[in-house]
Amino acid sequence: MFTTSSIIDNLNQSEGLEYRKLCRSLKITKKSDKDKLDIALTALEKLEIINKNADNEYNCTEDSDHFIAKIRCSSKGYCFAVRDKNKEDIYIKENLLNYAWNGDKVLVRIIKEGYRRRSPEGIVDCILERSNQILLSKVEIINNDVYAIPIDDRILSKIRLPKKDKKYAYKPENKNIVKVEIDRFPIGQDEGLGHVTKELQLNNNEESDTDFVLSKSNIVNLGNENLIYSKNTVKRERIDLSDKNSFLFKSWNSDNSPMLPMIQIEQGKNNSTKLWIHTNNLAERVELNTKKSIEIFFNGLESLPLLNNWQNYLSEAIRNASEFNLNENNEAISLCLHLNCENEIIGWSFHLTLVRCCLIVGSDHTEALLSRKSKNRITSRLLKPIKEYIKDLDKILEISTSFRQRHLLKGIVEIPAPINKIKSLDEFFINNPAEYSKGYFEPLKKEDCQTYLSPILHEANLIWFKHSNQYSLKSAGYFSKGLEYINANEIIKYSEFIDNDIELNEDGNLSFSQVIRLCEDDNRKRILHKLLINEFKGNEISLSSKNAENDEQEYLFISPWTIPGYDFTNLINQYCIFNMIINGKKSKKNNINEINIVESNSLNLVNWDIFNSSISKNIDTLFNKFVIDKINEYKYKVNQYKYNMISIKKVRKAEKLLGNIYSGFILAVQSYGFFVEIIELNVEGLVHVSTLNNDWYEYRSRQNLLIGRKSKKSYKVGDKIEVKIIKVDILKYQIDLELT
Repeated sequence: MFTTSSIIDNLNQSEGLEYRKLCRSLKITKKSDKDKLDIALTALEKLEIINKNADNEYNCTEDSDHFIAKIRCSSKGYCFAVRDKNKEDIYIKENLLNYAWNGDKVLVRIIKEGYRRRSPEGIVDCILERSNQILLSKVEIINNDVYAIPIDDRILSKIRLPKKDKKYAYKPENKNIVKVEIDRFPIGQDEGLGHVTKELQLNNNEESDTDFVLSKSNIVNLGNENLIYSKNTVKRERIDLSDKNSFLFKSWNSDNSPMLPMIQIEQGKNNSTKLWIHTNNLAERVELNTKKSIEIFFNGLESLPLLNNWQNYLSEAIRNASEFNLNENNEAISLCLHLNCENEIIGWSFHLTLVRCCLIVGSDHTEALLSRKSKNRITSRLLKPIKEYIKDLDKILEISTSFRQRHLLKGIVEIPAPINKIKSLDEFFINNPAEYSKGYFEPLKKEDCQTYLSPILHEANLIWFKHSNQYSLKSAGYFSKGLEYINANEIIKYSEFIDNDIELNEDGNLSFSQVIRLCEDDNRKRILHKLLINEFKGNEISLSSKNAENDEQEYLFISPWTIPGYDFTNLINQYCIFNMIINGKKSKKNNINEINIVESNSLNLVNWDIFNSSISKNIDTLFNKFVIDKINEYKYKVNQYKYNMISIKKVRKAEKLLGNIYSGFILAVQSYGFFVEIIELNVEGLVHVSTLNNDWYEYRSRQNLLIGRKSKKSYKVGDKIEVKIIKVDILKYQIDLELT
């Protein structure tokens, strides 16, 4: 089904489209769909968003007063149209939303310019794309009519349901929430219409949690019909490395967790080393050359952990064909790093290879390897069976540690993952070596072997950016701004919490590592880690190429490609590498001498386009703003889902302990109360200011504390207090506490 957004996107990608060509581009054949397209085109013309030229071709209007934005609403009813980064948000009054909901993609027009600290005000003229096709709602009877009332209080409309859905009327004792499919969104004077597709009874019923949280995050529960299938591959010449030992480092416990690459080591003369990274050959098996296949991927652009397994964005057939199985030969797309005696990278090359997994290295192996007192004596029962591989494994761990030390010297920050005490959430807390949206790293931990995979893959991802950028090829990835310093004012708020003298540098800054060293108590250090994490803004996927006019090009760019089984970003970057290897031009016309473009020593010798127009066109269908926006939208949903799944499981844990008293630390202070971490349970809850009835408490934002007017009793971050669990709200993932 086409959207207003897809009409504009198609017109933006061409100099003009005649009606029939536009229909073909949107895959519209039915008369009913053409009628809807006619209505949309007429409306867009009247709004002067598009126009039609003398040749009856539609174009997007130049110098339009409209801005593309996303609606973001707060639970208090404040709504803003959020534009691209570095552009000011636009405030939208409720009566000017025109039924746009939180998350919708819209066209906004500014009707009042901002001044001083006030945002500009605007009006939504057109809803380009709806983010909610399914609403989680309570069914209520209003004046004998049946309505779905969204449980998300940022959505300001109710949806009318058929009479038969009266049977799903909300009962507080059951917490019976329904999934409502939208049949018609509200427009003008007409109410929105929908129907119930499923009822979820949440009271003391954890089996519904996954479905509930996925739906609340607007993530489709993928079935085989929503996945793309494996295509036949062509037999190609590959470097046969199947007689070499390759190791698969894996901490994830689920059988269907994302496929991970293998590491191979070749130690040469003068302590030089070849370090191979073998990645699953997905670029050759997945159809990426058609709009239809890309649209299928838009249903799910990333794999995500569920409670007992994973939801993969690739079909089982593709995974089975590409997975590295023990003692089996597999095709791979590989990077060979050449290291000197100091484990510094002095060169690299990309290859198609044939490889064999000789050992799946688990966290028990790395813990045994790194805990042994002597490298010469093997006494561990875990290490004796793999004695022949230990020399190679030691070298891989050594290289990984060296890489990480250099990353830290460049200003990259390490912050430990939060402690998890809920068994069903284990997969959520294991280090994900494909995760770059956080802006910081997790420390190397011998209890989690995937942390040792991360520094190696980080280097491999940096190298693809360097290689592709030199050839003026597009890549997708993250800007790493090396956030080593934070605002001194934020630290001053926590100066009593740190409980040490603070010395700022001449610029008035304090490094993360200094802050953490100043805090010696383990509990307080853990809380400080949580506070520091808030200083990092989540990284989004961006496009980069040598000719890109991007103010952020000065920052380090990471183009992930090493775990294509994890997300679409890795896959399309690997697809570009694959095409470079098999289709890249190795010389200019009339030039006899070919250059090996897969090697690092070729980078300064190439001054021609390595892809012909056909390959470039295929690549451009993947590397464009429309696709990147879709990836970022989905990644935002996945991050929300992960956060919410962890939250609901913590609430479930607290639900069983109502009335119990625990010790805790204050995590954050707000005007309406303060958040407390219960150390024993590792859950967080709110002590609302209304429960502090022994005094009138005022919030002092500069000192980040609540203080009583009469008693002068204060509550600040880091204070240890005793609290009672008094209430939980499954729908809002909320735990209410009170002081004892």
